[in-house]
Parts: sequence; C-alpha cells; structure tokens
Amino acid sequence: MSIELRNVSKSFGEVTAVSGVSFSVEEGELLALLGPSGGGKTTVLRMIAGLETPTGGDVLIRGNRVNDLSIQKRNIGFVFQNYALFKNMTVFKNIAFGLKIKKWRAGDIQNRVMELLTLFGLEDLEKRYPHQLSGGQRQRVAIARALSPKPSVLLLDEPFGAVDARIRQDLREWLVRLHHDLKVTTIFVTHDQEEAMEVSNRIVIFSRGHLEQMGTPREVYEQPANEFVARFIGVMNVLELEVLRGIARIGELEFPAPESSDGAKIRIGFRPYAVQVSADPNEFRYKATLRHTFFLGIMLRLEFELPSGLTIRARMTKEEYAHRELEDGVQVSFQIRNYKILSGGKSQLHLESSIPIEPPPPIAEGI
Repeated sequence: MSIELRNVSKSFGEVTAVSGVSFSVEEGELLALLGPSGGGKTTVLRMIAGLETPTGGDVLIRGNRVNDLSIQKRNIGFVFQNYALFKNMTVFKNIAFGLKIKKWRAGDIQNRVMELLTLFGLEDLEKRYPHQLSGGQRQRVAIARALSPKPSVLLLDEPFGAVDARIRQDLREWLVRLHHDLKVTTIFVTHDQEEAMEVSNRIVIFSRGHLEQMGTPREVYEQPANEFVARFIGVMNVLELEVLRGIARIGELEFPAPESSDGAKIRIGFRPYAVQVSADPNEFRYKATLRHTFFLGIMLRLEFELPSGLTIRARMTKEEYAHRELEDGVQVSFQIRNYKILSGGKSQLHLESSIPIEPPPPIAEGI
C-alpha cells in the first residue's frame, strides 16, 4: 500500500474533527475524499501531508509510520485550493521553486521544468506571472509545481473549486489523463459528488468526522452503506413505512418485509432510474399523475403524485419521454424494480420484479 491510516483521530480542543478513521490507498491509485463541509476530509488530507498531527492513530506511507516526520521528509506534493502561487515569480520560477529548495543542479532544474511545461501544455507561458493566467492555467501551474520534485504522493485540496463549470470539466478530464500517464498515487478532496464519481478509482465518504463508506463509484452509488451515503451520492427516493403481517406500507405502496414484526418502522430507498413508468395507466400496479417535469439536459426529472398525495421521483431521457407522449397532468402507472432497506430491517438490495436491473444513467444526470 502507498498510504495507510490506522484508527486516526484529530481533535481541536473539545471538537473532534476526525474520529477513528482507517483506510488504505493503493500504489498509483486516484482516490477521492468526499463529504459535506465539516466532514473531516480536509483534516485527513492535511494529516497525510504532515500539516496536522494526529491526536491518535497512525499514518503510514509505504509502510513507514510518519506521524512525527516533517513535511519536507514525506516526499509529498500538496496543491492548495487557492493555488498558493508566488505572485512575484514567473511560471517557470514557480515550478522550479521546490527543486531549488532541494538543491537540484541548474541543468536538471531546466530540464525538469521544461518537461513539465510541455506535459501540462504551458510551453508558451513560462515567462508569465500568475495574474496573467486564467484560473485553469494557474491550477495547472500549481500541480506542475507540486509534481516537479517527483513526489511519491500527490495531494489536492478542492483542486477545481475556484474555476467555473466549463473549465472545471476540462480540468477533470485533464487530471484523469495526467494520472494515467504519470501513475502517481493521488488523493483529492472534494464536496462535488459528480467530480468524485467521474475522476476517482475509489471514493472515501466522510460525515461529521466519521468514514461512512469506501468503494468504487459504482459501489457507493448502487450499494450505499447507509441512508447518509444513499442521500449524499445521487438522488434517492426515501420512504418510511410501517409493517403489518409481513408487508411494509405507506399510502398505496407495499414492500415485502417478512423479517420485520408488526408495527415496526423501516426506511427504504430507491433510485429514480428504478422507477419504471408507463403512459398506459393500467400496465403497472401503481397509478399516479405526472405533476412536474424538470429539464436536466440529456435527462428529465419527473415527479409523480399518487392518489394518497405521496410524491415519487423518476428519470428518463428526452427521447423516452417524447416516445411515451408524456406531459404534465397525464395519468400514468409505474412499478419500482428494485429498492434497498436503509434502516429498521436487513439492509440489502431487493428486487420487485423479474425485469433485469439496468445500469444507472450517466453520472451527469444522476447527481
């Protein structure tokens, strides 16, 4: 393993920012630390970098405990959210800064900086100053500077948070290509679910200082460990039902619950893509009225109201919507093809029909 955290905690006075976190990062992996503000993800990143000292537990890099090792001796490249470029230095000098600190020879510095300028598409900008660059260019310079001493690990704190949506998308794609070429173990912090799903090999999800789940983008999306993850990663219908004679009910909806006793409350969740809709009001068991259609680009979000007043959300492509001749106010029928018990029962995926489960739609619409 390239990096390992063993039961790591961090407190600031009476406030516990990180509590008993353990996970490992494989050599050459691109890992995302994801969670809401205050979840502890940036504190974890700073402890790996050596900018914070753990209150408890151990941080290991390539098998060596580094809790008391200085930042300079950890061989880590760190990119801050605000880039932290030196305003009075050119692009060339910014990238060369770490090499001069490490006392590289002038010829080697020249070769390494020119190599990075070419790799990062910055060849014509070496004499410019940070204020003469776009946000995307400044971010690339910051990453090039972090990579110039050839670190074993690259850490990025909200790397694309300061640029607009179009540039952010370009930088994501660029980071994936860069990682593929360099194979540097990379950990980045983000609160953007779509960014984490699109860029990373695996995702570590934090909430209030606790590690909630770790897995591939598909695993955390399709098999959330708990209700927090289910709600945080993508969109999910969440319902609380009461069990009677082995059936959990809310309004018209019924779900098998053979392992729950009468009167028990359970919470279930299902993704919008698990709702199969028909314009024929008699095709499926449940009836509803399409109340609102929201345009999301290639996908549409639909809100259906059942006779009891319960609201269910579904998604479909524009083409499917047009083919079914749907519009607000029409009567439809639907079925829920799969769902997951989130609490109050045995947590597992349940299939409501024999229809094969389709993969989730593109991430661009699912987040």
